[in-house]
Amino acid sequence: MPSSSSTRPTTPPTVWSARGRHTGPAAQDAVRTALRQLKDNRTIDDFLEVPEDEAAQDSVFEARWRVAGPVTVRARLTVRHGSGSGQEWVLVAEAEAPWDPRWPSPAAMFWPQEPDATWDHDPVTGLRLREINPLDPDDKAVRRILRDAARDGWSIHVVVHEAMTTDQRGQVPLAGMLPPSLRHRVVEHRAAPSQLRVVNWALRDLGLQVPRGGAVVLPGAPAPDDYDADGFAVRSVFLDGSEPAELIHAVTRFAALPRPLPEGAQEALTALRDDWRLLTLEEELTRERKLVAMYAEALDAMTKSRDLYREAAEQAHAALAAFRESADAVPERQPQPTAVSTPSPLQQLTRTFERLKSSTRPRKATPDTVVEQEPETVVAQRETSDR
Repeated sequence: MPSSSSTRPTTPPTVWSARGRHTGPAAQDAVRTALRQLKDNRTIDDFLEVPEDEAAQDSVFEARWRVAGPVTVRARLTVRHGSGSGQEWVLVAEAEAPWDPRWPSPAAMFWPQEPDATWDHDPVTGLRLREINPLDPDDKAVRRILRDAARDGWSIHVVVHEAMTTDQRGQVPLAGMLPPSLRHRVVEHRAAPSQLRVVNWALRDLGLQVPRGGAVVLPGAPAPDDYDADGFAVRSVFLDGSEPAELIHAVTRFAALPRPLPEGAQEALTALRDDWRLLTLEEELTRERKLVAMYAEALDAMTKSRDLYREAAEQAHAALAAFRESADAVPERQPQPTAVSTPSPLQQLTRTFERLKSSTRPRKATPDTVVEQEPETVVAQRETSDR
């Protein structure tokens, strides 16, 4: 099975989206012609071609119409500028209420509906959206097409197996029997009676099986969380021109599942909501009022910020002036001489006793002392003998 859809946002219930490829010339001219005709017969309320600059790579068209009475639908078609393999297009529409599959298809509001129109090619497989697409006789080509179809998140791919070769009555496309909003989102793959084995072999990695003479709705990638392979497999499809009610029911149920937005759809939906230009007079007034209110709020915020800044600056200047005044009022402090420590009386008395002790101690005689005293003794003896 394909990867889970939990990593992508879910498509809103009010949104319809499709993608395709225009293989003919002048896709923009075909869109302009269709829009003018529908506006003239009042099928749509209005349309607009968004002016593009020289560097633009896309042409953008907007249209607005009403369904179910007062419900307004806004749609935006983006057509990529021409390339060698045609022009890809993306169409996103959003209603003011949950989308009803019985409403007209938005693709029918932008593209001509003639059978020979060339805008309805699926860009993934290259197959037609409104026609039966028989599978290629080559087995490798079958595997490649079904593998690509299983990875497609935009279109709904249905594989139908013919139990036996059908006549003209069995060649009625499924798209024409579906609700209008699904007719330009479904790709019908038709397998011949002998191709059942190769089809099921190609789908086995997805855990899918096509019943003999039946059909299956492929899950796409990423698959919806509520997708069940058995629940979207139809046991038998009578290809006799009658309406295949069970298959139509399966396709309708699948389209109603909460599906993740396909790759690139989020950007297209954001552009529809944020860059919309086709406004009514009332919408223009509402938009201008919102802009005025927004500018008023911004101006008020700037004014309050300016007043707060001014008040803070005044407080800072006042604090600085007060600090300077207090600094001038305090006399300059003179440096104090270093204090000389005076010994206490007890210390003086102790030192006096220590000096007295040292003076009363007997001094040891040294040779130098004897030598110094010897002349005095001799003098005294001499004086005595003379007497």
